[in-house]
Amino acid sequence: MTSKRGFFLSIEGIEGAGKSTLAEALAQHFGARGCEIVLTREPGGTRIGDAIRNVLLSDDKEMSHRTELLLFEAARAQHVDELIRPALARGAVVICDRFADSSLAYQGHARGFSHSGVQTLNDFATKALKPDVTILLDLPASAGLARQKGLDRISSQGLAFHESVRNGYLALAEAEPQRIKVIDAREDTETVLRHALEAVVAALAEVK
Repeated sequence: MTSKRGFFLSIEGIEGAGKSTLAEALAQHFGARGCEIVLTREPGGTRIGDAIRNVLLSDDKEMSHRTELLLFEAARAQHVDELIRPALARGAVVICDRFADSSLAYQGHARGFSHSGVQTLNDFATKALKPDVTILLDLPASAGLARQKGLDRISSQGLAFHESVRNGYLALAEAEPQRIKVIDAREDTETVLRHALEAVVAALAEVK
């Protein structure tokens, strides 16, 4: 698993889907095979991004939805410029817990902003960078929320909000089945990892 231009994998899903667990398992798997792994997350991944993350996930109920969207995009722009693109340029495997699809699902579908408007902001923030493959961990919103160990400003939104996020993700997967691979997050950890590895290996074959 080597590529001069690197390989970009994102992991998406609603709250409690197991994104962080899968990201760490994939990082260990490919790291053990000699790959340079950059394991990161959104919002965050940089000093500026982490500062924005603290604002976004605070319990400040006065934050407008437009502010929320623009803060996510600001953190993403810094993330891409400072961390992701340089890592890909040196041939690393970048594994990102959430990326631009999350804004389309959360701020677009669930918050009500237009898909085209959010996509335009995504393209500006990322300079049109897209993952080589995206793993969408899917499960009912009620099941995901039941797994939550702690709540923040966004995860504490009601069940209807998170159901809308899930529907947004599934619509994205239907529109881009070649890139976005849906995995049942209710499966056990080993099964989820196996399905994810199958999707990544297939995507790597396309990249090469």
